[in-house]
Amino acid sequence: MTNFLLRLSYDGTLFHGWQIQPGLRTLQGTLTEAVERVCGERAVIHGSGRTDAGVHALEQVASLELATRLEAAALGRALNAVLPPELRVLEARLASPGFHARRDARGKLYGYRILRSRICPPFLRHYSYHFPYPLEENAMAEAAGHFCGEHEFRQFASGPPPPSGTRRTLFYSALSRRVAAPDELWFELAGSGFLHHMVRRIGGFLLEIGLGLRRASDLPAWLEGRGAGAASRTLPARGLFLMRVFYGDELNSAYPLSVGIGLAPPGCDRRGLAPPARFGETQGESGKP
Repeated sequence: MTNFLLRLSYDGTLFHGWQIQPGLRTLQGTLTEAVERVCGERAVIHGSGRTDAGVHALEQVASLELATRLEAAALGRALNAVLPPELRVLEARLASPGFHARRDARGKLYGYRILRSRICPPFLRHYSYHFPYPLEENAMAEAAGHFCGEHEFRQFASGPPPPSGTRRTLFYSALSRRVAAPDELWFELAGSGFLHHMVRRIGGFLLEIGLGLRRASDLPAWLEGRGAGAASRTLPARGLFLMRVFYGDELNSAYPLSVGIGLAPPGCDRRGLAPPARFGETQGESGKP
């Protein structure tokens, strides 16, 4: 058996999430059927994580073992020939025998797009959350940095807590406008792990700060699990993108660890708080300082 790594990208609009579900069109199920058509094998495909219905991926990573004699590049081309256009294999390559896309993942980068224009163009309606109403964006940007570090995120999640608990470490948290797309407000989070709906709940909390319904000074209590009830609204899935999956030392290289080591991640000082940033002053097209 040969172990393969697949780098995937998909438009999640027409899928009921990643995980196979009986009678529903899912990404894992669609990919499994494509592999069977190409290789004649019913493979078990492991994703780096599960994305919800309507969530998109610029980069998702999957692993699978096959008895096929196809080379990796040929496998990728053959899969793209039978997959629907909303799901693409960006790269197929050989992986080490023990590689597992989920167990070996060290972190992920997510981005959430809020469209601030007065009118939402029809071709962006499935790929952004349209919110044209007044927001105090600089207050939101300052508050975003408070999520850096290790915190209790129980109140920023949905569903029962996982066996691993609800404490997570975030290495990057920033809100920015894109130079190339000034009507888009992007919220980005990089961390070692995420709870169900965590990114969309954090985004909802920031939105409520922008609306004046919450204060940034309330955040420490919420991040210690002392807030009252659920932290905030859950933003719609259509604005959320899985942007990158990290393996090996990639996460530490991109976002140096700060908690307990003394190195501050980009955008965070040694207390895990981001310094205030005025929009358009120090941020480049990538949205990172």
